[in-house]
Amino acid sequence: MKNKKHKRNKDSNFRPRKKSNIKEKFSSEIFEGQILISAKGDGYIRTEKFAEDIKIPTSDLNTALNRDIVQFSISNKKSEGRIKGSVKSIIRRNREQFVGTILNDNGIISFQPDDRKIYKAIFILPNEETKNIKSNQKVLVKIKDWINLQGEVTKVLGEKGDHNTEMESIIYEKGFVPSFPPEVEKEAEIIKKNAKADFEEEMKRRISRPDGPISSWDFRNTTTFTIDPFDAKDFDDALSFKDLGDGTYEVGIHIADVSHYVREGSPIDQEAVKRATSIYLVDRTIPMLPEVLSNDLCSLNPNEDKLAFSAIFILNDKCEVLNRWFGETIINSDKRFNYIEAQEILNKGEGLFYNELNTLNKMALIKRKRRTKNGAISFGGSEVKFKLDEKGFPIEIYEKETLETNELIEDFMLLANREVTEYVNRLGKNKPFVYRIHDKPKPDAIKELTEYLKKIGYSLKTDGNGNVDSQDLNDLLDEIRGTDEEDLIAKVVVRSMAKAIYSTKNIGHYGLAFKFYTHFTSPIRRYPDVMVHRLLKRYLAGEEVSEKEIGRFEELSAISTTQEISAMEAERDSVKYKYAEYMSKLVGEEFEGMITSVVDWGVYVQDQKTKAEGLVSVRTLKDDHYNIDPKNYRIVGERSGKKYTLGDKVKIKLIGVDLEKRTIDFEIVN
Repeated sequence: MKNKKHKRNKDSNFRPRKKSNIKEKFSSEIFEGQILISAKGDGYIRTEKFAEDIKIPTSDLNTALNRDIVQFSISNKKSEGRIKGSVKSIIRRNREQFVGTILNDNGIISFQPDDRKIYKAIFILPNEETKNIKSNQKVLVKIKDWINLQGEVTKVLGEKGDHNTEMESIIYEKGFVPSFPPEVEKEAEIIKKNAKADFEEEMKRRISRPDGPISSWDFRNTTTFTIDPFDAKDFDDALSFKDLGDGTYEVGIHIADVSHYVREGSPIDQEAVKRATSIYLVDRTIPMLPEVLSNDLCSLNPNEDKLAFSAIFILNDKCEVLNRWFGETIINSDKRFNYIEAQEILNKGEGLFYNELNTLNKMALIKRKRRTKNGAISFGGSEVKFKLDEKGFPIEIYEKETLETNELIEDFMLLANREVTEYVNRLGKNKPFVYRIHDKPKPDAIKELTEYLKKIGYSLKTDGNGNVDSQDLNDLLDEIRGTDEEDLIAKVVVRSMAKAIYSTKNIGHYGLAFKFYTHFTSPIRRYPDVMVHRLLKRYLAGEEVSEKEIGRFEELSAISTTQEISAMEAERDSVKYKYAEYMSKLVGEEFEGMITSVVDWGVYVQDQKTKAEGLVSVRTLKDDHYNIDPKNYRIVGERSGKKYTLGDKVKIKLIGVDLEKRTIDFEIVN
């Protein structure tokens, strides 16, 4: 919510228990933390040492920029009730390159960064790239001198406002690079050149083993298919199915064997570590792996023999696991379904592999109900998609439909992820692993959520101390399903939750109600899955992991979490830009909206049809002087007493769009 900062500033000031001087108490200590920069240019650092964020005034930042890791000391002075500090040194820069627009005024070049949290001007050093540079071109600038904040243009991205330029700007701004380094492309081509001979040798090794899984190492004669989005280009996972005739079924969850092709420490692996994830913008995918691997050698394309790393289960008709096996396999997918095609077969009750799809769907439904009963949270909410014209301009916004077949695949992927983790944990405590963990929500966040819900007529049962049972969250989400407030409340509930991260230290997964959970099923697009494959293969071979390696896996887990956040931010920014573009052609039109949040400068309203969200500034409300009442999530007219409250439905008029800031402005139509 937009007004959280206001509430923290007002209600949560840090006060030491004794009236001792904070500077004296910690005068000799230097602390470490990640700094976050506000839009005003002040820094804030959160550490376990203090109950409150440490405020670093702009004058004491010592060149620190947003998300840098810094060393800092604290002062005996306070700022707005907060402990005040100063940055002493920079331990690690979050990034060294920035995207922005060049302004050329008669040969005097200046740089306007896209990142509004850069509080000092970046001076552009002349080089070959600046000789023919023009105003309103977007560029990538690398900092050469941090003290004086001077940088060089390393790449001209293109004209500001151009579709491709803006999408690439978002990618570079979040620290990613669309293309792969030459050494990575070279290695990928070598792998492709040797792929046939390598596959034949590996196939012989896999099918000649004296022992075997539940069925066979070779699944090429077992019914197998993939189900993915219609526009998918890489296929991480496939399902195989066999009716064993006695009320039990063999279900195989086959995952692309990326770790066979991507050797630890190789150029491709090093680049995959840097990226840690694929990025999905509105119009393109920036893959973690070169296309030779992601779309060809590793991808489980139909009617091709492929190497897989598989989780094979014997399940009864209650979808209970009777037996399991994990290992390297060979598969050949019979069919590439998209979600809609597979759903149509289920709906008609006939078609290719109907019996297999129908049985899997029934079992998935059983697992889903059982998981919800055990406390898994069904967050719901909708996802919008854009239809673009040939120039990349959005011409239609539509809601992505979630089908049974989407959930079918999700349920069997969850099964594999959980069972792999439980298997490793049964091996003993000395088996380090990479977990996907999700902590329970903080009591303060739940208390704020309950207050928020009260203002729009909903309640959430808690224990009074800010603790909530997952079943009560599910009851709330069931209550709002199909209502106008569904998207709004679902998003607020998600924001009140802790963020899922990767770690070698397991605390379970609150949202899924799993004691053990990892990511095993998407190694083409997520690096943690590659790490999990490597570890599982080693444990299946009876190998151990050294203490030094444990530290490395923890480091890689932290990198993966950070990159995942950056990728999500890039994806959101691309959506915001396309929303702004789409709405830019509708200035002056009126819409039906709902107030989604109240902030110090007005209210945010979401258009009910397109889900576009924009600001109604208090300055646009001419009929009265309105006072902000964030505690009660409303603004109130001083003379009339007229109120605009969270959740209110209002008619709005689009009065402006800022493509640079990716913002939309409305006014309320009385």
